[in-house]
Amino acid sequence: MTRVLVVTGGSRGIGAACARLGAKAGWSVCLSYRSDARSARLVVDDIERDGGRALAVAADVCSERDTIALFDRAQATFGPVSGLINNAGVLAPASRLAAMALDRWNATIATNLTGTFLCAREAVRRMAKSAGGAGGAIVNVSSKAAVLGAPGEFVDYAASKGGVDALTIGLAKEVASDGIRVNGVRPGLIDTEIHASGGDAGRAARLAPTVPMQRTGTADEVARAILWLLSDEASYCTGITIDISGGR
Repeated sequence: MTRVLVVTGGSRGIGAACARLGAKAGWSVCLSYRSDARSARLVVDDIERDGGRALAVAADVCSERDTIALFDRAQATFGPVSGLINNAGVLAPASRLAAMALDRWNATIATNLTGTFLCAREAVRRMAKSAGGAGGAIVNVSSKAAVLGAPGEFVDYAASKGGVDALTIGLAKEVASDGIRVNGVRPGLIDTEIHASGGDAGRAARLAPTVPMQRTGTADEVARAILWLLSDEASYCTGITIDISGGR
């Protein structure tokens, strides 16, 4: 039976690593991207070159219409969706809360939290056994910032990820009897492009000495944990969020 996986924000970083590893694990992968079509196409090409099946769909997870269309496209192309990795996220340049504009706050919450809600909702509507689905698994990508708070830098980002943590717990309890597992991961300092989009490309390397393991993590290290949570090896796990932060 074909297993179909939706990966949001799958054109780079953790999302791209999840798409590639998911395909190697036998999933047919539908990855979303907001604007970087070239990078998304490269991920699809890599997967297809290795004999996997993949599709890239332009979709803004803040948009209800785009999100519904993303899941419809995945199902029309590959079949019923049984896995979701809620990875799409944004990080604005460092700012203290007192200097933060409302537009920035709203944009961060819209992508990181509302987008996670919309994608989880569409996944549940399709996976739930009570609605005729076959069950499935969802993994939400949070952040260690949800616990640490990111003071003086990214309190908006930390707050959005704290919301993701709460959503993971509540939704897991809500849909467990419908055959759907919901878990999360909290990456710490991971060497991806998100730091550049936040205005500080060297941030992860600069802060590496503050990590007990004395190094940054990689996108593949996070992706491997996510793929484990999606797999049958984690069949009795739901409502948990795993820290992948080198002890930070």
